[in-house]
Order: sequence, then structure tokens, then C-alpha cells
Amino acid sequence: MDIHNIDQVPSFITADGSEIRELLAHRNSCIRMQSLAEARLQPGQATTPHHHPRTEEIYYILTGTGDMTLDGETQAVGPGDAIAIPPGARHTIRNSGSVTLKFLCCCAPGYEHEDTVLE
Repeated sequence: MDIHNIDQVPSFITADGSEIRELLAHRNSCIRMQSLAEARLQPGQATTPHHHPRTEEIYYILTGTGDMTLDGETQAVGPGDAIAIPPGARHTIRNSGSVTLKFLCCCAPGYEHEDTVLE
């Protein structure tokens, strides 16, 4: 049985510059076709605009506020918002608030640095 607590999972920096803690993925569990991670951005921090040729993503905002840009359209996001990011869509998220922006990031297939194209 694979159970990982966020407090016990090491963080790393993704190719787009966000700090993530990979909760479940092929690297640490029996999961093979997707991944689940918590991402964190400090106030004023943003991910580098990028896209994923193969991977679709879902961001789910836990705490904080941000500005989500997807294919040139920007909207404010906050706790409870779920954002659909299809493969190939150029995107970035910026922490527009005064506290850490935390969000879940679901990727299918699972996150890989090699599938991140910085723009």
C-alpha cells in the first residue's frame, strides 16, 4: 500500500521553476499513468511560461491567490478553483498574494522534466 504524507515527501524544483512535492508517481509508488504533486510559489513568484507536448494537467488551488495564464488568457484564481490545462497549451501561474500559493498538480501521464518546453 502506497501512502505518502506531504510532510515526509522531499521537494524539488521543476523545469518551470516551481517547488513541488511529488505525492504519488511512478518514482515512489505503484502509480504508472499519472502523478499527483503539491506545488508552491512564494509571493511574487511565477512559473516560467511553458507547455507540455504530451501531458494534460489539472491545477487545484489549496491556499493563496494567483493569476493563471493559459494560451494568452489570464484569470484570477484562489482556493477551490480547478484549472484544466490541455496538452500543448502555453501556461504560467503567478502568486499575486501575500502568502504562499499552494496547489495540487495532477499530470497524465506523470510529470517528467523532458515533457516541459520553456518559452
